[in-house]
Amino acid sequence: MLRGLMNFTDALYQPEVLVAVLVAIAAFAAVVSAAMPYMTADRLGSRMRYVAKERDRLRAQERARLAAEGPGSLRRNAAKPYMQRVVDQLNLRKLLESDDTRTKLKMAGLRSQAHLITFLFFRVVLPPVLFLVVAIYMFFIGGYEEQPTMVKFLVALGAAYLGFFAPNIYISNKVKRRQQEIQRAFPDALDLMLICVESGMSIEQAFRRVSNEIGSQSIALAEELSLTTAELSYLQDRRAAYENLGKRTGLEGVKAVVTALTQAERYGTPLGNAMRVMAQENRDIRMSEAEKRAAALPPKLTVPMIVFFLPVLFIVILGPAAIKLMRL
Repeated sequence: MLRGLMNFTDALYQPEVLVAVLVAIAAFAAVVSAAMPYMTADRLGSRMRYVAKERDRLRAQERARLAAEGPGSLRRNAAKPYMQRVVDQLNLRKLLESDDTRTKLKMAGLRSQAHLITFLFFRVVLPPVLFLVVAIYMFFIGGYEEQPTMVKFLVALGAAYLGFFAPNIYISNKVKRRQQEIQRAFPDALDLMLICVESGMSIEQAFRRVSNEIGSQSIALAEELSLTTAELSYLQDRRAAYENLGKRTGLEGVKAVVTALTQAERYGTPLGNAMRVMAQENRDIRMSEAEKRAAALPPKLTVPMIVFFLPVLFIVILGPAAIKLMRL
């Protein structure tokens, strides 16, 4: 038996046998390497299918939530009948409506058809109304009989001109106040969104959670984020929902975030670092705005100090001396 084992060992160490064994091992390894991709499960494909199913589930959930809430702030309310009738009869939508008008109304938070009809109605009604009111006052009530007729007519015409642009001025002021409110709260919203994204939430869940949390600080920003969440649920192109957010706010900081979200959606780039940098940039913008207002405060206080503070200061300083002089 020992001699047989020694003969087997000697035969195993022969060059021909070793070459045959190595060739067999190499052939087996080649077969296993070629068959391995077909034997393993497609983890990437299954993961992408899971993400797609999860996104569809979130969209269906958001649609169900919006349907359960009923017609709220997102519905298109009907305008007043008399306003609608005037706008339709004068064909004001063709004459005065433009993309710039719609954009400004959306930036002011007035995005329904009723707001557009009301805006067009007042742009047409205010000029004649102000003209008649000022003309009646100048000619009959105000006591300006000695003034020339042309002067009084020009004053009434100037009031009509002001009435035509008064709705635009009102919308511009509303847009400015809304942008200031959003800009003050947007860095905090980015910090909350960064926490949500890094914790594993999807972008829809992050928008929805941040819109619920930021409402106590800025109702306008909460409204915009809620609308973006709804658009992410309804629109097929998610990039359109992000771009609409940038157009509705008109802020450079929001547009930068929209660009980052669009690139992440298209190329799969991580959002964490980009959102952290943009949050710091928006915080710097907010601080610079506060410093600008603080720097503009001393010139604004000059006139009130001269009118109100200095007379009181002179009375306090010179009052006792004046009383003593009067007694002497």
